[in-house]
Amino acid sequence: MILKDILAISGEPGLFRFIAQGKNAIIVEHLETGRRSSAFSSAKVSSLEDISIFTEDEDIPLGKVFDKIFEKENGGPTVDPKAAVNDLKKYFEEIVPDYSKDKVYVSDIKKLFHWYNILQKKDLLIKEEPEATPEVAPEIKEAPVSEKKIKKSAPKKKKSAE
Repeated sequence: MILKDILAISGEPGLFRFIAQGKNAIIVEHLETGRRSSAFSSAKVSSLEDISIFTEDEDIPLGKVFDKIFEKENGGPTVDPKAAVNDLKKYFEEIVPDYSKDKVYVSDIKKLFHWYNILQKKDLLIKEEPEATPEVAPEIKEAPVSEKKIKKSAPKKKKSAE
């Protein structure tokens, strides 16, 4: 998923889209209301691209988790984040079977499902296209070095002022 410009701001509900960089703050737009506001440097702002889910082996980026949910739901919305805690845990375990049960809290799971549903409603769940490998240029063979010796000229002597 392309999540670079989608932001979560600590203490603010919902998700935001990055609009511009101001002098002392960034200008963001709330995805659900469309209202623009400033997020000052004192606010903890996180790009969804930088967030990952703890697992027993290695962390999984949030975009890959959203991809798995998208495939499971065939592009539709996921479970309601206000569902029963056991249902949320069971569903999340189907998506990420080896998630760290000690580090990933129920509040994190609820937030993840809420964010997914917001992005799905706004049609922002776009898979990243794998980068095409650039075509390799044909090799250029170097011309053989001439065996002739190049004469170096001696440095010119400065004329002294008489």
